Amino acid sequence: MALWGRFSGKGTTLKDQYNADLVIFLANLQSFQDQILRREEFIREIRQDLEVFRRCTKADIFELKIKAQDSSNPWVLSFLLSSPRFIGATVEFNVLLAFDVLGHRSIPAAKQPDPKIYIKLIEECTSQQTEGEFSSCFIELQKDFVKRRPAKVKRLIRLVKRWYQLCKEKLGSPLPLQYALELLTIYAWESRSGRSHFNMAQGFKTVLELIMGYQQLSSYWMEYYDFANPKIRDYLISQLRKPRPVILDPADPTGNLGGSDPERWRRLAQEAEAWLSYLCVPGENSSHLESWKCSR
Repeated sequence: MALWGRFSGKGTTLKDQYNADLVIFLANLQSFQDQILRREEFIREIRQDLEVFRRCTKADIFELKIKAQDSSNPWVLSFLLSSPRFIGATVEFNVLLAFDVLGHRSIPAAKQPDPKIYIKLIEECTSQQTEGEFSSCFIELQKDFVKRRPAKVKRLIRLVKRWYQLCKEKLGSPLPLQYALELLTIYAWESRSGRSHFNMAQGFKTVLELIMGYQQLSSYWMEYYDFANPKIRDYLISQLRKPRPVILDPADPTGNLGGSDPERWRRLAQEAEAWLSYLCVPGENSSHLESWKCSR
């Protein structure tokens, strides 16, 4: 069943964050829709394998607990892994299934995949109304997109992610996806000119202001797909015409991280506004701290 697996880490993981997405690339699939049609079968098989592992593993080495499955979402599988040797450190894994559309290999940095891959994706997603459901298939490109940024940009992303976790603890769900804020941070930095030397406080303030102005947000990247192919171009134009916010996944043009629920952004925008009101910058008045100019 499994062809290979990957963790979704992009080099911006928080030190005390004990959860990870485990992407399983599946063999013998011919299309994106096969992934949907057979996902319950694969999840069942993975669950059985985990049960065997749990029974065969000594409790003093590892303890594995498979989380109860939601009957309304039977293709999602999560499990907890802990060890008595590391007290309090329980890692939660979310298993994501993926059609190996990139061909069992990593795409070299900044190299675009064959446009036929995206044409196939767009055609299947638009005909079956499954846009955004196959982002896990492009996890290697997503990782590459973030990992190639300078170290200081990754630190800014971690700062934004830490803030997001605090918001999540206070507000609960639903909120925009964390990945959307990672992309928004990169967008802010690129708008600033993309230099590796910058003021972290200015960067953080800029991201908060972008969140507050979510109703005008429109961002996309042309690293792995572009407007050259007519079919891809027409689809991208239709994506960019959707109601704001629009944040296109740089690896998956069908994935709009802005989402279709503006209430998620409204709640986060209120929290961003509150943080800006008492943002403390040593030696500076935050109201006079200049943020970066970003075209939205």
